[in-house]
Amino acid sequence: MTTLEQMLRGDDIGDAAERASERAIATARALGLTDVSYAIEPSPVGDLLVAVTPRGLIRIAYNAHETTDRALEELARRVSPRVVEAPAALDDVRRELDEYFEGARTSFDIPIDWRLHDGFARRVLKATSRIPFGNVLSYAQVAAKAGSPRAYRAAGNALGSNRMPIVVPCHRVLASGGKIGGYTGGLERKEYLLHLEGVR
Repeated sequence: MTTLEQMLRGDDIGDAAERASERAIATARALGLTDVSYAIEPSPVGDLLVAVTPRGLIRIAYNAHETTDRALEELARRVSPRVVEAPAALDDVRRELDEYFEGARTSFDIPIDWRLHDGFARRVLKATSRIPFGNVLSYAQVAAKAGSPRAYRAAGNALGSNRMPIVVPCHRVLASGGKIGGYTGGLERKEYLLHLEGVR
């Protein structure tokens, strides 16, 4: 066998192994044997870790290559240890994110799995999810919409712990007086997202 034949045979084996892995993951998903599927999604704001459950989107993390282990550990501990890398399970989420970054989408239709948030934090994030594209609210306004007008600091903490940035648009919440405030993904990302939505 020539070296070229050996190389081609090696590629065939690698391709066959990849296809077998994809079939096994698809079968496991079809049989309900996976509870969390994830993938790394490239974006204009850096690589994102994106994870879904049968209920919907549960996690987006910035700096995917630095945060993946920590995020997957949290998902395994709080949701289920049956976590698998399965890019096909995220097709809808990836498509909507791509459309958003291309300027072709102003709202997300994907369902949300809120399990990583509870109590006041969940109310804050649900109120935040209703802020329309291109609009902003203050921390105090979001706190009021969550039922506690004076709890603007707690609202800021809830937004800082948002497990689904971009889709749950905490970048649309500003400090008083229109100051940009903080952002889990860093101020450059917050400014980029606001600029993308036409907010100056």
